[in-house]
Amino acid sequence: MAAYIVRRFLWLALTLLFISLATFVLMHSVKGGPWDTDRAVPPQQVENLNHKYGLDQPLWRQYTTFLTNALQGDLGLSFQRQDKPVTSIILDGFKVSAVLGLLAYTLAAVVGVTLGVYAALHRNHLPDYGSTLVATLGAAVPAFVLGIFLKSLFAVELGWFATFGWDTHGGLVPGWLPRLDQLVLPVITLAALPAAYFARMTRASLLDVLRQDYMRTARAKGLGPRAVMLRHGLRNAAIPVLTLAGPILAALVTGSFIVEQLFEVPGIGRAFVSSVSDRDYGMIMGTTLFYAFVIVLANLVIDISYAYVDPRVRYR
Repeated sequence: MAAYIVRRFLWLALTLLFISLATFVLMHSVKGGPWDTDRAVPPQQVENLNHKYGLDQPLWRQYTTFLTNALQGDLGLSFQRQDKPVTSIILDGFKVSAVLGLLAYTLAAVVGVTLGVYAALHRNHLPDYGSTLVATLGAAVPAFVLGIFLKSLFAVELGWFATFGWDTHGGLVPGWLPRLDQLVLPVITLAALPAAYFARMTRASLLDVLRQDYMRTARAKGLGPRAVMLRHGLRNAAIPVLTLAGPILAALVTGSFIVEQLFEVPGIGRAFVSSVSDRDYGMIMGTTLFYAFVIVLANLVIDISYAYVDPRVRYR
């Protein structure tokens, strides 16, 4: 297992190197630059800014300088955010996005897996149809449509929740969680789609497991329905669900631009999209590498968890 983990981290380093090179080339191949605004900037000022941030150097030197600094934990400065370090911006935004994403992930996993199990155990009956309908709606309705609907109904009409904001100073957990009225709607909006994925995958996987010979053998040996389901059914059905869980977790904790923009949550998703439109090179490189690192790391954790869920899985 240790050798497998070491190999995966070596591949992680190569993956990040390739992604950084591809992002750098694509970023500089697009016409325009960080100083192209609605108001024309004097050529002398553009020249001074390029010299200040090293943009007047050859591209290969800019890339090697970025790699050298990145290995030391320095992802550069943000052009559009008053020279604030990119690392600091990412960490501040990731704290918000991670909290929102983890809450949405927990809700999605609990609701989705419960619906999937309930549907599989009542196949072709009313509970199955109801669970499938809820999962289908969660997958079909876009996040911005669901978010606007929830805001209109529960925030504007009923006044139960706030329409936007993420104030952690006087929230449930100061510095981490905002008030409950600011938390509920964005979490539900963000969790709807992954909950639908969990429900559909759990139902399909569990239905396949229930048809296996070892399930009939376990029941024939006298094991009760609960023991058969917990020891053999859910455990064997968990492998496909775990495969889905890794990418979903990585996608949620790295921020959703739509949800964060809709509810004005100051997460990393909004910062990344705005950096692309602003041609903020440091932010583009930093957030892209950060996203790649989180996604690859999440997949590694899921791969390792296979061995603990299914004893047949071994890594060498």
